[in-house]
Amino acid sequence: MHTSIRNKILAGTALALAVSTVLTACGGEDSPAADAETDAAADAKPAAAVADPLVATFDGGLYILDSKTLEPAKTIELPGFNRVNPAGDEDHVVVSTDSGFRVLNATDQSFTGIEYKGAEPGHVVRHAGRTVLFTDGTGEVNVFDPADLAGGTKPEGRTYTSAEPHHGVAIELADGQLLSTLGTEEKRTGALVLDEKNKEIARSEECPGVHGEAAAKNEAVAVGCEDGVLLYRDGEFSKIDSPDAHGRIGTQVGSDTSPVLLGDYKTDPEAELERPTRISLIDTEKKKMRLVDLGTSYSFRSLARGPHDEALVLGTDGALHVIDPGTGEIEKKIPVVGAWQEPLDWQEARPTLFVRDHTAYVTEPGKKALHAVDLETGEKTSVTLPKSTNELSGVVAGH
Repeated sequence: MHTSIRNKILAGTALALAVSTVLTACGGEDSPAADAETDAAADAKPAAAVADPLVATFDGGLYILDSKTLEPAKTIELPGFNRVNPAGDEDHVVVSTDSGFRVLNATDQSFTGIEYKGAEPGHVVRHAGRTVLFTDGTGEVNVFDPADLAGGTKPEGRTYTSAEPHHGVAIELADGQLLSTLGTEEKRTGALVLDEKNKEIARSEECPGVHGEAAAKNEAVAVGCEDGVLLYRDGEFSKIDSPDAHGRIGTQVGSDTSPVLLGDYKTDPEAELERPTRISLIDTEKKKMRLVDLGTSYSFRSLARGPHDEALVLGTDGALHVIDPGTGEIEKKIPVVGAWQEPLDWQEARPTLFVRDHTAYVTEPGKKALHAVDLETGEKTSVTLPKSTNELSGVVAGH
C-alpha cells in the first residue's frame, strides 16, 4: 500500500539550498581534507528528516522535495543523466547513475553508500515485498528486500545473470519465481521463469522487441511486445495479440487489485518518434485488449494508476485523463499544465507524472514548475523550482 502523504508530520524544517551537500556520481574526486570538512559539517548540522519525500532530477543533480510544500529540502549535485525510482520502503529511492544503481535515503537526504555497480542501469521493479534491479550493460539481476536497506549496508539478496546483456527487466513473484527477459544487444525475443534456485522452469520467445513489465491482480505478469503482450499466469505463458500487425506495447502500469493493465500503444515501426493518441487496456483475466483514443498524444512518462485503480494518462493537451480501466470510459479530464510536445530524445525533459495515494505530482519543465493535484477534487498546488526538472519519483512503501 502506498504511504499517505496526509497522515505524516514533517520531522523538522527543510534545509536551505545554500547548505546543500555536494555529491558526485562516482565519488573519489574530492581530497581527503575536503571529505573531512564535508563530514564535519554534516555532523554539526544534521539534515532535518523529510516525511514522504519526492525526488526530482535536473541537469547535474537531484532535488529532494517536501511533498507538502513542494519546496526543495536539499539539492544534491550529481553529474550525468540520472533516473529515479522508489526503492520500496518509506525512506529510500534508487538512483540510476553513470556508474550503476545507488541507494539514496531521501528522508535523511543522503546517499547510503549502497551501490550496485554496472554499466547502463535500467529498470527497477517492486513487487511482493521485493525490489529487482536489472543492469542492461551486464545482464545482471539483483533482488533484495527493501526493508533491509534501513541498516545502511547492502542487503543480502538473490542474483542472476542473463545469458547475454540486453535492455531488459525482471520481476520476482511471491513464491520466489523470477521472470526475466531474453535477448541480446541487437534483438530481444521473450522471457523465461526461474525457480528459487535459478533453474529454468518456463520460457517463451513469442515476444519480439520485449520491453517493460507490469503485474496485475493474482500475480498476472505481462511484458510488452511489438505485437501485443506476453502474459505469465499460474505457471504458464500465453499471448494477448494486438489488433494491428504492429501494435507495440512498451510501457505498462498495473495494480495488485485490478486485472487490467494500462499500456501505451504504437503502430508505426518506421517512425523516428511516434506520438500515439491511443492507449491499451489489457484484461489479464479475459486475455483481451481494448484500445482507447484519448484525442491527444502522451509520452512514456505519462502513465500511472490512481487510488481506485483508475488509469491515468497525462496528455500533451496538458490534461490528466482519468479512465475507467474496465470500460475504457474517460471519466474526467483535469487541467494541469500547458500544452506540450514530446521531444525526439527520450532523455530530454518533458512533463512527468508521479502518483502516490490520492495525489498526482506533475512536472512542467518549460516553466520550472511542479504541481500537486488532488485526484478527488482536482485542486492544484504549484511551485516554481530553481531549475527545470526531468524525472520525478518519491518514496513508496510496498508495490
